Amino acid sequence: MSEVSPVLTVAADGDIRVVTLNRPDRLNGVSEELHRRLSEVWRELADDAGARAVVLTGAGRAFSAGGDFDHLRRHHTDPQLRERSVRLDRTIQTDMIRFPLPVVAAVNGPAVGLGCSLALGCDLVLMAEDAWLADPHVSVGLVAGDGGVTLWPLLTSLLRVKEYLFTGDRIPAATAVELGLANRVVPGDRLMDEALALARRLAAQPAEALRATKAALATVVEQVSRGGMEAALLAERATMTSPDHIRIVDALASRAARPAAAAANNAAGEG
Repeated sequence: MSEVSPVLTVAADGDIRVVTLNRPDRLNGVSEELHRRLSEVWRELADDAGARAVVLTGAGRAFSAGGDFDHLRRHHTDPQLRERSVRLDRTIQTDMIRFPLPVVAAVNGPAVGLGCSLALGCDLVLMAEDAWLADPHVSVGLVAGDGGVTLWPLLTSLLRVKEYLFTGDRIPAATAVELGLANRVVPGDRLMDEALALARRLAAQPAEALRATKAALATVVEQVSRGGMEAALLAERATMTSPDHIRIVDALASRAARPAAAAANNAAGEG
């Protein structure tokens, strides 16, 4: 089985489904298409009668670097896109919480912003030794609406949540385990093997008991997080047009474009 779109692939390994964020040339940054597919894939997998567990990972050297700069900048002037993005973020968070099958995150590299939220929205989180988490929403002038407010307070202390959401600092893999944001650190060359082995173990558990247990836990998550999720999503939408956000994203996008332009000029000179 291999389906969906080029930016998000789903492959079958027996009764395990491997979902891969597949924009490796952009460090799996979230484009409009990838954002949309992330809002659709969980219901599609829930309807897959042959699936018993899921592994979520990224192609290349990143899990996901968060929002793609081109996509972020379009939000500055497109109110319909802003509304759509908030709706998609709400769907992604809700569908991952309610998803009936166990999901193992294989965090193979940086998991930033929405990428971080996707990883922490999984049931179990394995991280490569050189992987790290970060939610820099505040640092780029946004409210952490796509998962930070919803998930982090359920996983670690509120003091640590505030420290890392307010500063956007990186959380190395070993620290993530200490904080309760990941289950364990795995050598990079063993990450997928370990993730698949764990998914197979979960898939072999009595399905009804596992699903019902996960559903009960999902009820707890929704009861605790629903108000915070909605408040954060609406506040994030408001900050998408803030002067701070526009200024910071424009500066970051310009800085990121310089190496690419230099490389193109060098290639032209060598041609």
